[in-house]
Amino acid sequence: MIEFSNIDIIRNLLIATQWTILLSLAAFAGGITVALLLTAARLNKTPLLSIFVRIYVEVFQGTPLLMQMFLCFFGLSMIGIEISAWNAAALSLTLFTSAFLVEIWRGCIDTLPKGQWEASRCLGLNFLQTLRYIILPQAIRTALAPSIGFSVQVVKGTALASVIGFVELTKAGSMLNNATFEPFKVFTFVAIIYFMLCYPLSWTSKFLEKKFNASR
Repeated sequence: MIEFSNIDIIRNLLIATQWTILLSLAAFAGGITVALLLTAARLNKTPLLSIFVRIYVEVFQGTPLLMQMFLCFFGLSMIGIEISAWNAAALSLTLFTSAFLVEIWRGCIDTLPKGQWEASRCLGLNFLQTLRYIILPQAIRTALAPSIGFSVQVVKGTALASVIGFVELTKAGSMLNNATFEPFKVFTFVAIIYFMLCYPLSWTSKFLEKKFNASR
C-alpha cells in the first residue's frame, strides 16, 4: 500500500479532472454540430432524410452509452480502424449527445406556432431564411435551458470512458483506490468534484428556465 496524503489524492484527482472537462467540452461541441445538421435535415421534410434522422435517434437513444463506447473502441479496431481511447470516448459521447439534442431542439421548434412557417412563405422567405431570421432566434431561446441541463448528463457520461482505459476522473479515482485501499475517502473526493462540475450547470439551466418562462 502506498501512502498518499489528502493533498496528494486531491491533486491527482484534479489533474485527471481536466481530462473530464476537455472530454465533456469536445463531446458537447461535437454533439451540437451533429445535432444542428440532423435538425436541419429533419425540418427539410425530405422523406429519406427524416427516416435517417429518426433511425439515428432511436439507435443512439435506445442503446446504452457504455455499449456505444465499446463498439467505437473495440468494434472499429476489429475492422482495421485503430482508434485511441480518447477518440473513441469523444466519438461515442458525440453521437449520444447529438441524438438527445436533436430531439430537445425538435421539441422546442414544435412549440412555435405553425403559422410562422406559412407567414414566412407568404413573405417570400426560403427555408434557410425562415430558419435564420424567424425560427432559430425563438427556438434557441427556448432550447438554451434544456440543452445546458443535458450537459450534466454528458459530464457524468464521461465516467464510462474509464472502462476503455481513458484516464479521467473516475479512472484516476479507481487507480488511487487501488494504491491506497481507502475507497470511502477517494470516491468521496471524486463525488465532490463531480458535484462541483455539475451543480453550476444545473443551477444555470434552472435559472434560464425561470427567466425565459417568466418573460413569456
